Amino acid sequence: MSAFRRRPKAPAELSHIGRVFARCREEGRAAFIPYITAGDPDLETTARLIPALAQGGADLVELGVPFSDPIADGPVNQRAAARALASGTSLAAILGMVATVRTEVETPIVLFTYFNPIHAVGIERFAEQAAASGVDGVLCVDLPPEEAEREYVPAMRAQGVDTTFLLAPTSGKERIRRVEEASSGFVYYVSRTGVTGARTTLPADLLKQIRRTRRKLSLPLAVGFGIRTPEQVAELGKVADGVVVGSALVRMVEEASPGADLAGILTAEVRRLSGPLRPSPESGEASR
Repeated sequence: MSAFRRRPKAPAELSHIGRVFARCREEGRAAFIPYITAGDPDLETTARLIPALAQGGADLVELGVPFSDPIADGPVNQRAAARALASGTSLAAILGMVATVRTEVETPIVLFTYFNPIHAVGIERFAEQAAASGVDGVLCVDLPPEEAEREYVPAMRAQGVDTTFLLAPTSGKERIRRVEEASSGFVYYVSRTGVTGARTTLPADLLKQIRRTRRKLSLPLAVGFGIRTPEQVAELGKVADGVVVGSALVRMVEEASPGADLAGILTAEVRRLSGPLRPSPESGEASR
């Protein structure tokens, strides 16, 4: 039996992230969640890109914390992490940058990180610093909920920071229960086994798997890994509460020519990708 049990929150108790998902649900659509690596190519650029993502239509923003051994990431995100580390990016510097950006962006910010950087700082200290900087949630990809329930989750909840954990196509009933108990804000569903990276097609039975998993959750379910086109966003937006696009945007950062208006490029791309989730008022159609 786990050390705690998550109870569904009343509307007045919803976190910043919870309120965004609730608003999207009222609008009859899924949330759009872009991902970029913090510090790629440097933190000054990241500070400009976060408002650009929000301007393009991001409902939440995922920021990757660069790590030297990113086992859950594909080649594109691995290279981004290497560039960020080479530019001197650290967890402390990322939190400082988020605090600065918070003065102009209200969009919830979720850190996508491995446990090692958190462990190096100390769990309670990290939770305090994350909350103080304006971080709304943390997705720790290599920390199982069983290991998180004693210190990590209580420390984060005490500071009002949401904790997100991963489900996969292979997750069974017990794993789903464990993940939901440890999570707040939303649950992240990995669209396929393996590492991050854009794919040309989605797994054939993915929509059925998402529907089945979503019925077992009271929290919103966001889907990520391998999504790169507006058509894929539209398809997943019919069954999920949120859609994450990462590697496709990180590749654009990587391939941008020197002097390019990277903020403008990402604003336009987020607008294009999230467009299917926002039908025109004239159509009178909901996307879900």
